[in-house]
Formats: sequence, C-alpha cells, structure tokens
Amino acid sequence: MAIDTTPTPTPASTSTSTPTPVAEQQSAPAAPRLSPRDRLVLFVLCAAQFMVALDFSVLNVALPVLGADLGMSTSALQWAVTAFALPSGGFLLLFGRMGDLYGRRRLFLAGLALFGAASLLATLAWDPASFLAGRALQGLGAAAIVPTGMSLLTTTFPEGPARDRALGISGTLLSLGFTVGMVAGGVLTDLLSWRSTMGLLALFALIVLPLAPGLLPESRTPERPRLDVPGAVTVTGGLLSLIYALSTAAEHGFGRTDVLVTLVAGLLLLTGFAVVESRTAAPLVSLPMLRRRTVAWGNLGGLVTFSMMSTVVFVLTLYLQEVLHLSAFETGLVFGVQGVLSVVAGSYAPRVIGRFGARRTLVGSLAGQGVLGLSLLALGEGGWSVWLATAAVSLASMCHLGAIISYGLTVTSGVPNEEQGLATGLVTSTQQVGITVGIPLLGVLATTSTDLMSGVHTVLVLDAAIVLAAAALIAAGLRTRRAAGSGAVEAEPLRAR
Repeated sequence: MAIDTTPTPTPASTSTSTPTPVAEQQSAPAAPRLSPRDRLVLFVLCAAQFMVALDFSVLNVALPVLGADLGMSTSALQWAVTAFALPSGGFLLLFGRMGDLYGRRRLFLAGLALFGAASLLATLAWDPASFLAGRALQGLGAAAIVPTGMSLLTTTFPEGPARDRALGISGTLLSLGFTVGMVAGGVLTDLLSWRSTMGLLALFALIVLPLAPGLLPESRTPERPRLDVPGAVTVTGGLLSLIYALSTAAEHGFGRTDVLVTLVAGLLLLTGFAVVESRTAAPLVSLPMLRRRTVAWGNLGGLVTFSMMSTVVFVLTLYLQEVLHLSAFETGLVFGVQGVLSVVAGSYAPRVIGRFGARRTLVGSLAGQGVLGLSLLALGEGGWSVWLATAAVSLASMCHLGAIISYGLTVTSGVPNEEQGLATGLVTSTQQVGITVGIPLLGVLATTSTDLMSGVHTVLVLDAAIVLAAAALIAAGLRTRRAAGSGAVEAEPLRAR
C-alpha cells in the first residue's frame, strides 16, 4: 500500500465532526494489517524514538567511570545529564513547529544526522569540554527527532485503529528504551567501557539514517506563514531556564542562587510567551489549541505519569542499593522485568483503548499507577521486599505505559494534520518536563532524609496521592455528556471549546 504524502485532515480533525457515541467506540474494528512498507516506516520512526529513549538512561550507571576517565569532578557529572536535557527539552516546541512549516522529514533527517555525529563525538571525547559538547549536540538532535518523528507517525497512519496500533508500538519502545538503557549501561561499561554506551547510540543512528529518506513521506502545512520569532525566543528561553533550574535542584537543592534566578526567569519568560502568543497573527503555539480540553487535560495526564513514575524509579533505585544492598547489575535486573512487562502492556494497550476509549484508559491507567504505588509502602528491609518491589513497579509500569499511549492519543486526536507537529511537540515537551520535574520536587525528600527508609515512604505517599488526584481531575475534565432528549452518553467533540 503506497503512503499518501499529502497531509489530508481526517474527519475527526474538522470543526464540524459529529460526536461519536461511546458504544460505537467500544465496537471499534481491529487494527488493519500493515503493509510491508508501512512496517518499515514504523520501524524507522520507532527505532529513532527508541534511540533517544535509550540515551536518557544508558549513561547513568557509567557516570562514575566516565568522570574518572575524563577528569570530571563528582559535582560536574550532573552536566553529563543536564547538557543533554537542556536542548532536548528547550527546543522541542520550536523544532516541532519548524517541521510543520518547512518539512517534517527534512528536519527529522537533519536531527538524525546531528544525533549520530554528536554520539560519535561523545564516544571519542578527549576531555570534559568535548564530551559535554557532544552531549549538548545529542540533545539538539533529539529535539528535532522526537516531535517530527511523532508528527510523521500521526500523519502517516490515519486516526483510528491504525494510529492506535502505531502509537502503541511507539510508546512500548519508548518505555522499553529507558529500561534497556539502565541494564545495557551497566553491562557495556563493565565489559567494554563507558565509551561503548555512546558508541551504541552512534550505531543506531547509522542504521536508521540510510533507511529514512526513501521511506518517509514529506509533509508540511499547505501555507508557509512566517515563524513566530518572539514566541520562539520566549518559549525556548523559558524552557531552557526551567529545565536548568529543575535539573540543578535535583543535585544541589533549591537554595542556590543560580537555581532561584533561572527558575524565576523561566516562569517570567513562559508568562511572556503566553502574552506574545495572544497578540501575534501566526503564533508558534495556538492558544485555541491549548484551550482544547483534550490537549490541556491530556497533557496534564502525561506530565503526571512521567514525573511520578520517574520519581518511583529513582527512589526504588536508592532503596534497592542503599537499603537492600543490591548491586547495580541486580538493580538493573529488577527494572529489566519492568521492561518486559512494558512490552506486554504495549501489545494490549491499543485493544484496551479501542474497547474503552483513550479518556477512560488514561484515567484508569493513572488510577492503577497510583494504587500500585501505594502498595510499595509495604516495603521493608527483608529480602522478600525485592519481590514486592519487582512485582509492584512492573505492574505500575504497565499502567504507566497505558497512560503514555492514551495521553498521546488524547492530545493528538482531532488535530488537523497541519498542526500535528505542534500537538506532538506539546506531547514530547510534556514528556521531557515530566521526566525532569519529578525527581527534584519529590526525590529530594528521600535523598535529604536522615532515615532513607522513612524518606522513601514519604515520597511514595506523595507520589501516589498526586497520581490519584490527577486521575480524578482528568476524569472530571474529560467527562462525557448526555445527549439532549436521549439516554445515550456521547463523547465530547474533539475540537476547541
């Protein structure tokens, strides 16, 4: 089946679409069988997303060895993470919109090439400056790959079962990539060296890049409005400042001057961004887009599931190694089980969404994540706690994956093709900010507690409370309405209110 490269809005993306009864959603047809070319397109896009997810975690275990080899102090090691997080999160919205305007495939390929070259530079780094330069360029490449890759996926696969299935596979690999990175980082560092973790990323880019040009369709908006430069400057500056403040606070707390200054600057710039967007004729981010209930509440679900799950993984890593005295490799195996069950969840999530709808799946997944988080309060200092931690975090991750897929579908459903880059940019920005914000806000309670076990329990209680509260708010915010003069319950139209 040839892929139509002309972006055509689906009926759900028009402002006059008819609400779909829940009963009809529940009898949605099974996902159509993908053609060989469709599978190759999906492979290329998912492999790129997997590569970026791998980069989030593959270096973590190797940091002490890397620091000793390159002569980086312990306090400077945070920059190995921050140098990647700053551009990867700060430029997501800008690059997502640039892909809409100037060509998504073009920017996706440029991001892949930059990511591969930057990974090679990090592999061959001869001093801290060259290594951090490679990490920063990796982050810049990732900022181009993630939103354009997601928008290429949502414009290539039409809304409905085909897109549900594609996003299910993509979400599975996103979660799996983070988990595989935690295990692979330790294995590669022990068997080879820390450089092999960066070399693995360069190898991924080398495999994907030659396949992409002949497979991926080009797509962009029909018109070519001017890029909103003031909006781009304020939102990029705001996100960079905010991510720097939160990343640094994770290591040093909120009392440092640079953390406070950049936190305030980030909030002011994002406020200025909202003002700019309300007054420009061709905004970088359409305020009506942000006022869509599906976009607003869906992104809240994404922010909560990413931030709170990353916090659980962080405190469990501390607990397993500091309280139960597991090795880094044994800890990696615990999260390896989590990765396997994430794959299982990814294969079933599209069916669950087809049966119950994205809204109910999002709410139910968040509720499940919160309840399973509460079950971790039973953790103690006995050896049996390893099995409880493994079972609870693995099942919670299955709910987490359901939330990832359903929030992405919730945000992008009903959005015209010409705005898919913007919608997926919001999705991926939420993901990046969520991963960044959870540990500084809650994880620090465990690291600064005089009793680590007590600190872990405090974090788990707050984490679960936030997830459950978000589930309740999203259920109310995305509630269905009863059709006038009938007893049928209808889903809200997927358009701006």
